[in-house]
Amino acid sequence: MSDDSAGGAPGGAADDVDPVTLEVVRNACTAIAEEMNANLVRTGYSPNIKERRDCSTALFDADGEMIAQAETMPVHLGAMPFSVRAAIDRYPPETLDPGDSVLLNDPFRGGAHLPDLTLVSPVFRDGDVVAYAANRAHHADIGGARAGSVAADSTEIYQEGLRIPPVKFAEGGETNEDVLDIILANVRTPEERRGDLRAQEAANATGRRRFSDLAADHGDELDATLDAVKDYSERRMRAEIAELPDGTYEFSDVLDDDGRGNETLPVEVAVTVSDDEVVVDFEGTAAQTEGPVNAVFAVTASATYYAVRCVTDPDIPPNHGCYRPVTVDAPEGTIVNPTPPAAVVGGNLETSQRVTDAVLGAFGGVVPDRVVAGSQGTMNNVTFGGTDPRDGSPYAFYETQGGGFGGRAGRDGVDAVHVHMSNTMNTPAEVLETAYPLRIERYELRPDSGGAGEFRGGLGLRRDIRVRDHEATFSLLADRRTNAPYGLDGGDDGSPGLDALVDDDGAVRERLPAKTTRSLPSGSVVSIRTPGAGGYGAPEDRTPEALGRDLRLGKVTEAAARADYGDALVSAALDTVERTDDPYDAD
Repeated sequence: MSDDSAGGAPGGAADDVDPVTLEVVRNACTAIAEEMNANLVRTGYSPNIKERRDCSTALFDADGEMIAQAETMPVHLGAMPFSVRAAIDRYPPETLDPGDSVLLNDPFRGGAHLPDLTLVSPVFRDGDVVAYAANRAHHADIGGARAGSVAADSTEIYQEGLRIPPVKFAEGGETNEDVLDIILANVRTPEERRGDLRAQEAANATGRRRFSDLAADHGDELDATLDAVKDYSERRMRAEIAELPDGTYEFSDVLDDDGRGNETLPVEVAVTVSDDEVVVDFEGTAAQTEGPVNAVFAVTASATYYAVRCVTDPDIPPNHGCYRPVTVDAPEGTIVNPTPPAAVVGGNLETSQRVTDAVLGAFGGVVPDRVVAGSQGTMNNVTFGGTDPRDGSPYAFYETQGGGFGGRAGRDGVDAVHVHMSNTMNTPAEVLETAYPLRIERYELRPDSGGAGEFRGGLGLRRDIRVRDHEATFSLLADRRTNAPYGLDGGDDGSPGLDALVDDDGAVRERLPAKTTRSLPSGSVVSIRTPGAGGYGAPEDRTPEALGRDLRLGKVTEAAARADYGDALVSAALDTVERTDDPYDAD
């Protein structure tokens, strides 16, 4: 399947828009999207939205083309246009009325995976649809075989939760109670779902109201101005691509496994730069698999768009125009474009990261100074579910874990952060322990997990979680436990992740597969240790001051430093430690 429908050279009435009006409207649309997201986070009911901010918002024009987005989740933002298109195809503008909203999550009709619910609301002016406000939020449970709906053992989409094609969720400003009842009857935490859906409605109401004000201010010139905003982004993106050397650049990376015995699943990519366009071809990528690591085309396109934006000017306004010069070819029946009824929950989470790694790796062969070394390459999805012993109610807890961000030219990687397609927060320990019958026993960086290099890779983290006073269902869906994040330009690989059940003293009792679902008795402690990132540049080129700083802060042990950097450099680094009075001097 190929995404080449967005072509077309800028021109027409949009060329007549003056630059001041263009900038005023462009920034107003961005502000609207940001305010939508702020309202979604502020009014969300679940910790997954209120604390982790696993949600995204955007504005689309009357044709369903994105015109602005909040700076939130990359995996959502590049894929949301496919959901908006599916909503419009099902409900053309003439079938909609003010106050209507369309809800969907079907991965094979514009969605990503079932926990991500997308709400699309038309904006009217003088009886016509002039825009759409849309948001996507990850719900901590959407039914299915396992609590949390992110099961590592699913083999078909029917096991992963309630599948919602585009349906009218609101009509004339009133929620469709029949649709809501169906959703709430199929989830483990109905009141939490009700609250998060109301937050999504509130966010879109904000978008409708603010955009209506903007339309009233700019009248008949608004449509041409929105076209000009997209054309402006396209021109800037084409100019950036034109500066890259023409040629085809290839890279291959792998997923560890699919949790069903299929191992070392390749993601092959060939990036062809030709004049001011880029074609990204995934021919040779593994066939779709039994386990839940299949990424639907919208997710693959989203990861590809993100990677292309990473190596071009980050100030280019993100909208439909900047995607026009990028074509994605993903063969059907592969893990980057599966066919129904493939299990896909992990494709949005894990395979999207590997697509990013592979496309960035290809660009590393032509513009290495713009590319980071391999980051942790996983979202480390953790789910607990069961009956809360404090009040007898069912609960479903879901979170992703941060890890290492890759070293890059001139800078070390960042420690313990969400990378690339994930841009959420870690759940604060206090919130987790208040909301769920769980306890954080340990939460710290993993020393020596970042790959050595002139610029060290970021460190992974360790998070130990205890089950309190009940039997819980636990699911882990992760990757980069076998195949490490790659180093770049001579840097060493980062350390793979490791997951285990541990004793009270922290000693490993049982290693856990990276994709596993099981019951845990009360008192069990799960230790999630996320991957570090690859280093950038040869380790021998690291400065003694930088290595000394790592030693002072405990990010690198002396034994590991001697193995990775050599005795001479370590001795010079230790000299800088002795000369430093402030143990937390970062520079």
